[in-house]
Amino acid sequence: MTVTLNTAPATARTAANAVAASLKHADALPAWTPELAAELAPLYERVKHVVTPMEWPHYAPLIKAINALKKERNAVILAHNYMTPEIFHCVGDFRGDSLQLAKEAARTKADVIVQAGVHFMAETSKILSPEKTVLIPDPKAGCSLAESITAADVRALREKYPGVPVVTYVNTSAAVKAECDITCTSSNAVKVVESLGSPRVILVPDEYLAQYVQTKTDVEIITWKGHCEVHERFTPEELNAFREDDPETKIIAHPECPPDVIKASDFTGSTAAMIDYVKTNRPKKAVLVTECSMASNVAAETPDVEFVRPCNLCPHMKRISLERIYESLRDMKYEVTVDPEVAERARRAVERMVNLTN
Repeated sequence: MTVTLNTAPATARTAANAVAASLKHADALPAWTPELAAELAPLYERVKHVVTPMEWPHYAPLIKAINALKKERNAVILAHNYMTPEIFHCVGDFRGDSLQLAKEAARTKADVIVQAGVHFMAETSKILSPEKTVLIPDPKAGCSLAESITAADVRALREKYPGVPVVTYVNTSAAVKAECDITCTSSNAVKVVESLGSPRVILVPDEYLAQYVQTKTDVEIITWKGHCEVHERFTPEELNAFREDDPETKIIAHPECPPDVIKASDFTGSTAAMIDYVKTNRPKKAVLVTECSMASNVAAETPDVEFVRPCNLCPHMKRISLERIYESLRDMKYEVTVDPEVAERARRAVERMVNLTN
């Protein structure tokens, strides 16, 4: 189907205008015009398989304004894989999983970092770039997994298991990272655990990730009962029903899922590994057992793959929208700060991971 972007339906224009009217200083937003449609046509080409022609006039003025503000502020946007496609593909300067974004936060020469993700990610960016201004579009974008453990919990674990090194998943607060020896992501957890040269390792807070790592290493893993509210909702019965409907369906799971879900899957890996699996193997039909928006982002780049979507949405990630990114850059809000003493200790744990994976 050919889409002509120069002529938006009247209802779409009305929706776009309603967005502008709802924003403070709305006159800073460009109008939806044939000229704007033509200018942003290359961006729409990236997402046309997952963003409808009705939606695009709503998004396009915000995308234009955000990209202009980035230049004005010398800012970059770090977009996590769980962002919606119009954010991920159209305003994100660096896109990927937690590890990729952590590395980009350390390398970027920008003055301002906007974290299109959740709060612990913004804290990690600030830890690695203390001299930069780090913004999060919505300070209430938290994480159930990060909130499952505190710095006091880690200190208690050290008392219970003296001398045992502590690895923390990056999905934790700066205060928790400061109490640990090294951080990890789902993509490098096995490598990090084995790098410590210890027969026993404490891996917090995700119990299911720790159990998955245990299947890949002889190191004894001591776990913590933290879970992601998105991944823990999946069930093997749900996945088996997809496979019964079409035996050719490939089920690709994240290691934050429960063990019985991982067992029912064809492949398990980090978000980056899941994406690579789809791009490399090009299955006819796929189920990505993770946050729903990632399927949309991958579908934009692999239109030949049909995605079956259980569609568990992260309510925290979904607090980040184009409107909030625009307001964040326009008003330079909300700035993320970390206590310098906490940041210094947390930085050592994060940099050990980054240096190891580099």
